[in-house]
Amino acid sequence: MVRAVQLTLPALFVTCSVLAEDTNNIEQITVEVSATANKEPVGTFDAPVSNLEYDPRVDLQSRNMAEAQADVTIRGGIFENTGFRVGSSTLFDPQSGHYFAEIPIAPQMLTGPSVLTGADNALYGMNSSVGTVSFGWRPITNTGSVSLGTGTNGFNLQSIHAAHSQKLDSKPDWRLGFEGEYSHSKSDGSIDNGDHDFERASARIQLASSTSQTDLMFGSQEKFFGWPNLYTPFNFNETEDLETKLFMLNHNQVYGESNTFEVTGYYRKHNDHYVLSRENPAIFEAFHETTVKSLALSGRHRLNNDYAINYAGQFIADEIESTSLENNFTSRNYTKLSVLPEYKTALTANKELTVRIGAAFDNTNHDSSATSLIADASLKVANHNGGEHTWYASYAEATQVPGYTAIGGSETGGLFRSNYSLERETTDNLELGLLIEQSSWRLDSAIFYRKDKNLTDWTYRFDATSARFANPVDIDTLGVEFLANKSFESTELIASYTYLEKSEDYGAADIDASFYALNYPDHRVTLGAVWQPMDVLELRIDNEWRKQHSNRLRNSDDEAFFTQLTLKFTPAQLDNVFVTFAADNIWDESFEEVPGTPGRGEQYTLSATYTW
Repeated sequence: MVRAVQLTLPALFVTCSVLAEDTNNIEQITVEVSATANKEPVGTFDAPVSNLEYDPRVDLQSRNMAEAQADVTIRGGIFENTGFRVGSSTLFDPQSGHYFAEIPIAPQMLTGPSVLTGADNALYGMNSSVGTVSFGWRPITNTGSVSLGTGTNGFNLQSIHAAHSQKLDSKPDWRLGFEGEYSHSKSDGSIDNGDHDFERASARIQLASSTSQTDLMFGSQEKFFGWPNLYTPFNFNETEDLETKLFMLNHNQVYGESNTFEVTGYYRKHNDHYVLSRENPAIFEAFHETTVKSLALSGRHRLNNDYAINYAGQFIADEIESTSLENNFTSRNYTKLSVLPEYKTALTANKELTVRIGAAFDNTNHDSSATSLIADASLKVANHNGGEHTWYASYAEATQVPGYTAIGGSETGGLFRSNYSLERETTDNLELGLLIEQSSWRLDSAIFYRKDKNLTDWTYRFDATSARFANPVDIDTLGVEFLANKSFESTELIASYTYLEKSEDYGAADIDASFYALNYPDHRVTLGAVWQPMDVLELRIDNEWRKQHSNRLRNSDDEAFFTQLTLKFTPAQLDNVFVTFAADNIWDESFEEVPGTPGRGEQYTLSATYTW
């Protein structure tokens, strides 16, 4: 007997097994859950990074807004510890992790984000020692939409998306799909000198069958935005002008009995023009151009009912041209190979034990290599009440090397001072967790202890003329996480709590503050809800409260409370049309997400969308 139960929240699908009361057979429950209530941002068009600031699994520290410049951190790490993975490849920018989230792909083409930590990040992540935000490619269906929006602060939005899929006459088991998207938004900004002008175009072709899917995608994105103290604490109105192009080819294959592999190749080119003072660009400006070529493979091969091999590998070759770095070297090659054998056995009719033990190997042509241990074990128990719970434990090592801004600039002067003695960073993560799944609710809980050695942090001295110094630090992090989803008849609730505690050793006495490694919440609570009181009306709300760890650079309070609200009205008189009112930061919270950088202001928008 198979029973399907589905919550209506988007983004994450979880399949679990439960023991039927009247048989000894294990039946499947599919639960669709989400970490946030809202799916669209306020103040620009949707991007892969949108709404991660309300996702309790990550901490998004934005400048201007998430879609402008997003530092995504996971479990108290820093922005360069977090990777963004599409298919089997981790997208990469060798200059700085500030640009990892520059992904010119329409979110309609991608699955919702999965956050990989512990053993899964050690297996699949690339040069991202703490966590990876992972996306897959959606099957193309016949759909489309056109949106127009306006709002406060001179905001305007235009977006169009269309997709078509059809069977091949010569091979009816195969489908050929086409998909394209164009989006543009512009505003004066939620604070003075916080304007933006964004544009993205992306398109893909897809060939799919019942056992395979091949996607060829091209995306181009141009972004201009300003913000006071964007990267420096010297009271300048700074700007960034970014251009990103991405070619990606992805093939996903199912073969044999539940065996899969995925191959991904991409070419990425990113240009950055940074200006310290928009009023007087001659004070300081910098141009960077990076190119990245990559080929990756991941998969799972079953040897028999008990044994399987999980594997992943990626090769990256990058180059950089810069007007501000001293170019100690201008290119680097990265290789990672990981293998994780798996053993699975049924202990009883309703208990299943899975053990995985393996290793990963990392190497570059400029740094020492490293071999890392990966191990975890889980016990899944199917309950007679129609759900299941899973206990798990994992120990995972991961490693990465610092970017060019940290090691390729000047050690004696400049806005961002490099450190040529920086070494390969290593992370050891020990984790215990419990996952409980029922037909209408789900609870994720974990406690972890992580040791980061030689982590590259950016620090500050109050008597210095440089904005930031790259310094190594050893940090121990203790964390606790709870994330719960509950479904009612017309309401979905999402709630979370996270706790972090750190102890750090910089090995130096001339450090007054940390921009990143010590910028984390001691306590953080999120509460989201989706309420549909009638067919024509839907309300989505996300709330976040945090108590940030004290930082000498922060000018705002250490406590903050944010709310994002969306009201969607679908008039019965107009087919395929809905109107959306959205609001962000409705309490006008001035919290500095990055110490010394002003927080965003209030934003209200009104948009109309026609779908087909």
